[in-house]
Amino acid sequence: MFQPSARTATTSTPRYRGLVDRTWLAKRPKTDAWTFSRSLGRKQAGQVMLPTMAVLDPIVARARTGDRDAIDELFRRHREDVTRIAYRFIGPSGDLEDVVQEAFIQLFRSLPAFEGKSKFSTWMYRVVSNVAKMYVRAARARPMLAASEGQQEPREISPNEWPDEVADRHKRLEALYRQLENLSEKKRTVLILHDFEGLSPREIAEIVEAPALTVRTRLFYARKEIYAALANEPTFEELRDAFPGTNQETSR
Repeated sequence: MFQPSARTATTSTPRYRGLVDRTWLAKRPKTDAWTFSRSLGRKQAGQVMLPTMAVLDPIVARARTGDRDAIDELFRRHREDVTRIAYRFIGPSGDLEDVVQEAFIQLFRSLPAFEGKSKFSTWMYRVVSNVAKMYVRAARARPMLAASEGQQEPREISPNEWPDEVADRHKRLEALYRQLENLSEKKRTVLILHDFEGLSPREIAEIVEAPALTVRTRLFYARKEIYAALANEPTFEELRDAFPGTNQETSR
């Protein structure tokens, strides 16, 4: 059984992070800024009262007042970030674009309440991850047949990869997300933000609003559980020795 050490739980980079890194890139939201702006306008109409705020990025400050050009600019600026974060949480799914759309709607609905007390990126991570987690909860509640319908594997064409290599990578990705579903939501969130997104425990603590020590503890046990689970996954057999904590050298 894979046993991560306390040190490797926060200092090493698992091989499954590269697997996720390479696969999400093929997914891009098809919605352009103008279409999204109209969609947002239908769902968020009228003026809003703004709380006192700290000094903000001028684009963020203008977007908080409902400035359409500023909203479009924020959409263009953060579209790939939001897509990537959403994909990290939901995995291969034909619903990615819908989740991204909903994440942006929630971001701009909540923007008037953003006072700049944390970094905009921290606040964005919190909103997007919450939307994605709501999707995962809803997906779990569906019947198995309905949950599998419409799922699509991201397609990535690379001149250096053979089709069977791409297929094998997608199988490993699906296996990884099957095991992630067995983690508690709090552990899964920390694991994704740290191992997939590369955030530090301190940054994650701000996003999940928990002490950094709690984040480290959740990460330690999340990795311990995921390594043990992947030990029984045939698709990860050739990668087992590369996981942190699987040999004496990485656990020192």
